[in-house]
Amino acid sequence: MGLFDFLGKKKPSGNEVGSGREVARYERIVGNKLSQNLDRQEAIDALSKMGTRAAAAALLKRFDWLMDPTILDSEEKESALAGIVRAGEEAIEPIRAYCRKSESLLWALKALAKIVPSERLADELLALLDQFDTEYIRNPEPKIQLITELSHHPTEEVRVAVEPFLNDASEPVRFAAATNLFDLNLPESVASLVAALETEESLRIKNRIAQGLLDRKWPVPEDQLATCKQALPDDYRLDGSLIVRR
Repeated sequence: MGLFDFLGKKKPSGNEVGSGREVARYERIVGNKLSQNLDRQEAIDALSKMGTRAAAAALLKRFDWLMDPTILDSEEKESALAGIVRAGEEAIEPIRAYCRKSESLLWALKALAKIVPSERLADELLALLDQFDTEYIRNPEPKIQLITELSHHPTEEVRVAVEPFLNDASEPVRFAAATNLFDLNLPESVASLVAALETEESLRIKNRIAQGLLDRKWPVPEDQLATCKQALPDDYRLDGSLIVRR
């Protein structure tokens, strides 16, 4: 039984649709894992038709939680995503606000990528990353997701923004930063990558950096050769200024 079929409920009249009260009611349904599937879908459909900033903000609530079966979860999120994208530029500020506080940014970043023109997208992602430093945080996933998404934007600005995260307090963030820099494929990162290799304690990251430098045949700067030689994992060695396998 859907929300509007329940005894005592009725569909809103035309002048009520899109009102703050109506959006708030739909938002409560969309954001509640315990609400009925049919009610949630009706609410998602109604908010999608509004195409407003407030409606987009309400639809973003559907990304806050998971449900079983996962197929239904994905279908509902795809519907919410389509509704947010339908709002166009009106949805950008709600997405920014959502990304500043959410535990996961994956779906919000999908929406952003579909709305923001490609030439502006890297700037939007960099602005979101700028809210983070390299200190410890309980949940590093937003950092990791942003750094990973930025790997598709090989610019000098992205390289400069990501390099500090080679020294992040979180090992997964450091690994994501190293992977990002190799994906960007900008040799200007060599000095920072070698410096990270010298201070890194995680063997996984040391291997990632060593293998990445080997694959790209990027030479180690002369002033870093001695410390790099000492820092390389056991499976690697220096041959002149190049890292090779033993």
